[in-house]
Amino acid sequence: MAAIGGAAEMSGGRVIALLLVVLVTVLSSTFVVDEREQAILLFFSEIKRTDYRPGLHFKLPLLHQVRKFDRRLLELDAEAERFLTAEKKDVIVDSYVRWRIANVEKYYRATTGDERRAAQLLYQTINSKLRDEFSTRKVTEVVSGERGAIMSSVTRTANENADDLGIEVIDVRIKRIDLPAEVSGSVYARMRAERDRVARDFRSRGAEKAEETRANADRERTVILAEAYREAETIRGAGDALAAQTFANAYTADREFYNFYRSLGAYRRGLGGGNDIMVLKPESRLFRYFNDPGAGGGTAGER
Repeated sequence: MAAIGGAAEMSGGRVIALLLVVLVTVLSSTFVVDEREQAILLFFSEIKRTDYRPGLHFKLPLLHQVRKFDRRLLELDAEAERFLTAEKKDVIVDSYVRWRIANVEKYYRATTGDERRAAQLLYQTINSKLRDEFSTRKVTEVVSGERGAIMSSVTRTANENADDLGIEVIDVRIKRIDLPAEVSGSVYARMRAERDRVARDFRSRGAEKAEETRANADRERTVILAEAYREAETIRGAGDALAAQTFANAYTADREFYNFYRSLGAYRRGLGGGNDIMVLKPESRLFRYFNDPGAGGGTAGER
């Protein structure tokens, strides 16, 4: 009985060992590629296959090696660097890069699959291009308005250079541009002077427009007053002519009465002062109504 039991134990151990060998063989012969990954199959460090789709795949144990790489967007947050502008002024630029592995075979051959090495090569390329871009622009340009143009140019150049690495640069972004303390004062003073110049230009143009508007208003006022004066004089002239005509018609109706009325006016103006002295002949025509009160007698028809 003991011999039978020992044989059974040995047989069970062999089965377990065989199962373990089978399990290890199966596990070492299969691998899974996640949808967020891309894989390459190596045979003694030589690339055999790179076109794996997500799912379960097989390989030869011990002979084949599988390397997996991230399919998602990767981010390189570079350290802030100093760059010289066209004016030989320092600016401190903080940027970051978003990239992904576009060709896993090229990527592995260029970097041996080392993400840190890939990031370093990419960092050198982008830093070199940023230095070139900043060296052709003034401080006021890179700070105020040309940041978008710089990022577009760097992204395009980085993509061209990173193609040999099997990398696609999605975006290069400048987070901030700082000025060293020794530069910021002069730059701000120059920007303030520029803004002051623009403000003076706007004020001068406003003053010119105001003078033009004022001159137009004065001209229109003068024209309106002249036209009003002309119309008033025309109306006054017509009124004077009508009055003269009316007086003429009235005076010709009784000429002697008109002469008498004028004489009375002359007496009032000439003798009304009280202290006036007039030397005239008694037979002067002025005193005809004193000498002969009836001088104006009769009707208009008789005169």
